Amino acid sequence: MWKIKHIFDGDYGCEERDYDEPMVSVTLINEEGELRVISVADSYLTQNNLDTGSIWPDD
Repeated sequence: MWKIKHIFDGDYGCEERDYDEPMVSVTLINEEGELRVISVADSYLTQNNLDTGSIWPDD
């Protein structure tokens, strides 16, 4: 099981992007203390009610 440890929205800004949707970096941590950093659309977090401390969906 992975939980959200940190959400970094540093990708926001006015610089040119290859994608239309704002992206965020999400740091996940599991029970063994392993970390994983992924990039997802900010809207994915909102649509799934995900925030720091939330369990990451297994989809």
